[in-house]
Amino acid sequence: MSLLVIGSVAFDAIETPFGKTDKIIGGAATYISLASSYFTDNINLCAVVGGDFPKENIKLLQEHGVDTEGLQVKEDEKTFFWSGKYHNDMNSRDTLVTELNVLGDFDPIIPEAYQNCEYLMLGNLSPQVQKTVIERLEKRPKLIALDTMNFWMDIAMDDLKEVLGMIDVLIINDEEARQLSKEYSLVKAAQKIMEMGPKYLVIKKGEHGALLFNEKQVYFCPALPLEEVFDPTGAGDTFAGGFIGYLAATDGLSFENFKRAVIYGSAMASFCVEKFGTEKLVGLEIPAIEKRVQEFIDLSQVELTLKS
Repeated sequence: MSLLVIGSVAFDAIETPFGKTDKIIGGAATYISLASSYFTDNINLCAVVGGDFPKENIKLLQEHGVDTEGLQVKEDEKTFFWSGKYHNDMNSRDTLVTELNVLGDFDPIIPEAYQNCEYLMLGNLSPQVQKTVIERLEKRPKLIALDTMNFWMDIAMDDLKEVLGMIDVLIINDEEARQLSKEYSLVKAAQKIMEMGPKYLVIKKGEHGALLFNEKQVYFCPALPLEEVFDPTGAGDTFAGGFIGYLAATDGLSFENFKRAVIYGSAMASFCVEKFGTEKLVGLEIPAIEKRVQEFIDLSQVELTLKS
């Protein structure tokens, strides 16, 4: 099934307790596209970069089966750039530099070849841009998933609530769920958020796993204990890529299949954090992914006999 990915393709400069990088490829759409490429080979990318974005990075995406016809290149402008420094706990970070550059006035142009996409992943962008993408599609996709963040809740809550009424799946973290719902309990938060429109809600809890909700069911996927976490940047987007990529590949929208998608998304995110940036997502082998997925399955499997 065809998958359309909308989001940022960017430069990042990252510092963690394990080291630091110069400018490397980043951006939500980059992580989503690379992660999903291991499940489906019909990925279309809609994003924008400047003339400073290396052609070899575009080629890297293409080599992973990503169609880049929808990647706008503004030759006389600069690519979005973010720089951040992580604290010792790796859960908190300081943003050092944010330069919107071409992303500041991004106008998503959907090529005709992308119009019949069956799955749509809206990466973290302004709600207005996300809404524009949905409105520019001639036919509604089978499934629309969306990621967002606290920043948009702070400055564009009305726009965000409007686009939430247009989607099927919302993917956010626990802090964002609490801010959006004004509820501390994640069960209550999920109920309130789904009343805003999404039929499914995924709440990521970092090293504590992920929760999947629909109107009547809840599923918890534990996190895999890792020996080393080098860089959490892009882990959430990688999760989204594995999640939507698996759904697009299997084309199943049952709650059971969503549970499997959460496991695959979690597995891909666990690879991402083991190296800086997208390094671990390039050149992964399918057997390694399947082995990691099995490790997640084993975490929650237990044989238990209840006394009658």
